[in-house]
Amino acid sequence: MRMNRLQRLWRHLWQDEAATRRAIPDDMAARLSQRIGASERRHTGEVRICVEAALPSNLVWRLRGDAELAAMTRERAWEWFGRLRVWDTEQNNGVLIYLLLAEQAIEIVADRGLVRDVDGAQWQAVVDRLGQRLQRGEFEEGLTQALEEVSALLVHHFPVGTDTFNPDELPDAVVRV
Repeated sequence: MRMNRLQRLWRHLWQDEAATRRAIPDDMAARLSQRIGASERRHTGEVRICVEAALPSNLVWRLRGDAELAAMTRERAWEWFGRLRVWDTEQNNGVLIYLLLAEQAIEIVADRGLVRDVDGAQWQAVVDRLGQRLQRGEFEEGLTQALEEVSALLVHHFPVGTDTFNPDELPDAVVRV
């Protein structure tokens, strides 16, 4: 059943930053941040997790169908990718894991240094497994698994060597908006 525009708008208006804190409480966010930090010590990439409650109402109102929603979600993930400066790493190997709670949508955005080595099917498999966990309400387990899978790809393609300079270029904190 297709959702009409008013229903979708209402669902987005109903969500707010408190919804992100219910989905990812402070203690979980702290544990995820620690896992990101531990992950980044094994590779030269940077990983960010962004959980957004809802799209702004002016964007939701413009949506006409599911295809437009998918495109808008992808566009929004790219916007956060830029806003959080994930693109601005020395080796162009940043990755954003983006969740849009109101739509239960997931996007993974990888910078060009990683995209050339990892095909879309691999990213989609990570998204699918994360989606299954989130549908069961297993936010921490799902995000941890996704982080481990992203980390494995980064370790494979951008490992830290004994003589590798590996600064922490971006904050490890989970972004909840």
